Amino acid sequence: MENTTESHAPDGGRHLVHSHAHEGAIPGTVDLRVAEGDDSALGQALFPVPAQDPNDPLQWSTFKKMMILIICCLYSFLGNAALLGPAPYITLFSELFEVSPAEASGLISYPNLAYGFGSLFLVPLYLKYGRRPVMLGSMLFFIAGLIGSSQANSFSGLMVARVFAAFGSGVCEAIPVQLVNDIFFLHERGKRIAYYTVALCLGAIAPLPSAHMLIEPYSWRLFFYVVLAFSLALFILAFLFVEETSYDRKAHMLSETPSEDLAVPNSNNPEKAVESTHEVAPTRTTSVPKRTPFIKTLSPLGRVDPTVSLFGTMARSFTYFLVPQVMWVITSFGIFIGLGAFAFNYTFPIKITNPPYNWTEADSGLNALATLIGFVLAVPFAPTSDHLAARLTRRNGGIREAEMRLGVMLPAMVIAPAGLILYGLTAQYDLHWLGYFFGAGMTQWAAYFYFSFTLAYAVDSYNANTSELLIAMNLGKQAISFGLSVNLLEWVLERGYAVVISGIFTAFLILNNVMLVVFMVWGKKIRKAMGESWLAKFHGRHREQEPQVA
Repeated sequence: MENTTESHAPDGGRHLVHSHAHEGAIPGTVDLRVAEGDDSALGQALFPVPAQDPNDPLQWSTFKKMMILIICCLYSFLGNAALLGPAPYITLFSELFEVSPAEASGLISYPNLAYGFGSLFLVPLYLKYGRRPVMLGSMLFFIAGLIGSSQANSFSGLMVARVFAAFGSGVCEAIPVQLVNDIFFLHERGKRIAYYTVALCLGAIAPLPSAHMLIEPYSWRLFFYVVLAFSLALFILAFLFVEETSYDRKAHMLSETPSEDLAVPNSNNPEKAVESTHEVAPTRTTSVPKRTPFIKTLSPLGRVDPTVSLFGTMARSFTYFLVPQVMWVITSFGIFIGLGAFAFNYTFPIKITNPPYNWTEADSGLNALATLIGFVLAVPFAPTSDHLAARLTRRNGGIREAEMRLGVMLPAMVIAPAGLILYGLTAQYDLHWLGYFFGAGMTQWAAYFYFSFTLAYAVDSYNANTSELLIAMNLGKQAISFGLSVNLLEWVLERGYAVVISGIFTAFLILNNVMLVVFMVWGKKIRKAMGESWLAKFHGRHREQEPQVA
């Protein structure tokens, strides 16, 4: 029977897990062969290698880890919902504040920019001063912005409050992935990132309930009151359960004293052995520190890292646009959001309220149900990339390659373009309204795979600095989705639904999706080339991976 992270010591305390897994010379290639005394999961040694310290986030209980993940997921959901929820109020805001509809739409677009670019400032802050204070501080910004939005009596006041809230909550697109990287092992990350992804995406259905809150004039404030109530409750949960996850594992492990080495079993395929400067990591023995008391974990202060440069972190993040795996994440998010979600949200209300459908305006937001159904049907597949990678790792003699999780995306590669084609043809030829729902649902189901597993793959394959990678991802996807959607409706109405959606948009999507095959076949060669490049040497000075102890 394999050991797990949930085993307990004979004295009733938690068992501290051990492992001798280590990354090789090629980023993303990891030796997960199980040595005697190692804890394992899915037939693999645990990676990253945790310190023998109960304060190491990797050693925390499953309950604590899952509470942190749930809180992050809820924060992502509320942040995205608050950003997009007021969309049905554009006409009302236009009349109420006596501005044009185009100006009123700025109450969505400008906060959207603040939401995306906030990570450029907040991510370096949580690297420098700790995850906990920045997360709690960003929640306070978010709450203050919601209070201001609910009480605003002028257009400028509402705009400032909306931007304020969006800027604070924007970190929720980066910090959940960072925390997953901090507290979960390699074999757990795909599923956990997938859970965060569905929470983030479900925030996009907020316009559906917000539209039904317009029971009486000016009741748009009710939406902000509802989000505010949930946000206050979430802040309390975060204060109690989200402990600081920044941990100097390298310093702790180097302070341990070497003991006898444990031999790693030979692979059945020696020629596939991991390329590493270390054949085995030795065991370490040291006195085990005591777990930090619960009261001390409630301190709003985090771990200050004097080695982190705020402006240097911002500047280096732009160099990640040169990393192929990162660019694939950016284009996947940008294209699926810009060409998929925006196309559906902009065109469905126009088509469905006109002949031959003649639906009421109150029902024009029901296309959000297709998004909801698509994502819900995709959730059961969240663990699949981890399980596939584990099976292929065992077949490869315990050597894990970052590309091993990508095979589960093959169906999505085909289904997404098919959904866009169906949607565009339904709109062009006024086919049955089910065509809109099936087309959007198929595309959003496939989008879930690309949102979740391209991100997990990028983190696996090029982890020189996950935080800087996340800054680049947020900036890039925001720019692409904004650029593709800014004149989207004009393109569609001028050239036709079939040409733009079923033709041009689908071609962009296919081009992005087939990169899956490129990375599955040549991904390791790309990682090797990147690992030997000047860029890797530049990023290596700020590397966040676990130490390989000599």
